Amino acid sequence: MVSLRYLPAYAYALFTASISTAAPAPIASQRATANAAVAVGAVIERCTTPGTIALTFDDGPYQYTSDLLDVFSQNGAPATFFLNGQNVGNIYDYADVIQRMHSEGHQIASHTWSHPYLTSLDYNGVVSQMTQLEDALQEIVGVKPAYMRPPYLATNDVALGALGDLGYHVISCSIDTKDYENDDPSLIANSVNKFNDELNGGGSIVLSHDVHEQTVYTLAQAMLDEVKARGLTPVTVAECLGDSNGWYQ
Repeated sequence: MVSLRYLPAYAYALFTASISTAAPAPIASQRATANAAVAVGAVIERCTTPGTIALTFDDGPYQYTSDLLDVFSQNGAPATFFLNGQNVGNIYDYADVIQRMHSEGHQIASHTWSHPYLTSLDYNGVVSQMTQLEDALQEIVGVKPAYMRPPYLATNDVALGALGDLGYHVISCSIDTKDYENDDPSLIANSVNKFNDELNGGGSIVLSHDVHEQTVYTLAQAMLDEVKARGLTPVTVAECLGDSNGWYQ
């Protein structure tokens, strides 16, 4: 997985120059109604509540997600799940998992419908990606997220403008476990070590993926153990930003 954050400046300029910036169609409600204390349409990388950490998981739901819920249940800890509609799995095939996720107190957030680079879309394309997933989540569990994470952590002014108009808090990370590079029993320690190193550096919003076996069966518990050992409190992304009542729109 490659983030646009790491493209050389000249390559990024060439890439973004080719992106359509067609005039946006108006959104009927311009519904930026989320908690004003947390920015909308701007990238957030760190918690603001001292002593907290947010463990977050992207790209699901998938076949391992239910087992990850077991891990968090056994530890009495919440997580935040940035869900797709159609990515590795299809959201409707895991409706029961999402319902369990919601009932057990985890935060459900958006990772778009089909995981595109938002920087490759015009305003209306970004809106479509977000509202397709909103419709599915409303049908499955009756909530509309107020938080989202852009696929590949890639954004531009067009994408952020659309997300802001839709009322979304845009979450990046300050700890990236790179678990997708280490989904093997012989490699997953690399992600554990990266988590610990970036935690030492003050990171507090953690990026992992519940579609990877070793993340679910090794990394998640290792992170929870380290969090406990350091006396930190695992919370949802919204809670780590002081937004306990603003998970959903």
